[in-house]
Amino acid sequence: MFLSEQHIHWHDQTVKKQNREKLNGHKSFVLWFTGLSGSGKSTLANALEMKLHKCGLSTYLLDGDNIRRGLNADLSFSSSDRKENIRRVGEVAKLFVDAGCIVLTAFISPFEEERKKVRSMFHHNEFIEIYVKCPLEICEQRDPKGLYKLARIGKIKDFTGISSPYEPPQNPDIIVDTHQLTIEENVREIVSYLQQRNYILTHC
Repeated sequence: MFLSEQHIHWHDQTVKKQNREKLNGHKSFVLWFTGLSGSGKSTLANALEMKLHKCGLSTYLLDGDNIRRGLNADLSFSSSDRKENIRRVGEVAKLFVDAGCIVLTAFISPFEEERKKVRSMFHHNEFIEIYVKCPLEICEQRDPKGLYKLARIGKIKDFTGISSPYEPPQNPDIIVDTHQLTIEENVREIVSYLQQRNYILTHC
């Protein structure tokens, strides 16, 4: 006899998310950064985490490259594996939210359907989608990892924006323009959004 789903039961915990939020002194939620490679997702998410950390808030940043070096090292960049990559990240982010943390995720997450699936994992107002908007030509000019150049000459297959599609969010909660505005300006814009909607009560 093998173990199956019928042998797996949810184990209720005595310490709840609400207890952890109270201990941390703020709500827990996800800030989901999506955008093309080179749009500035990781740079912006890192700068925002530094700002929130200095304000005394409990945070954790999940970055695409870092996750693929560990948890998702077994996944390729095929369409199906990209979907699985995002599903796993959503599950990890959900655990951090349950732990009472503010989670920042920096992933291309190119498919609208997969982002919607991740949003559905969370309660209302726990998932904030941030579209890091930047023209493809600007991302190519930046090309911090030299990936666009390799994709253009066919050395990288299934590369988002070149040989694989990127589907911009249809109704993102926040749009930041990293081409027109500085990282500092974008950080202020996101912090203002969070304060106006009472996600964070601390003056940053």
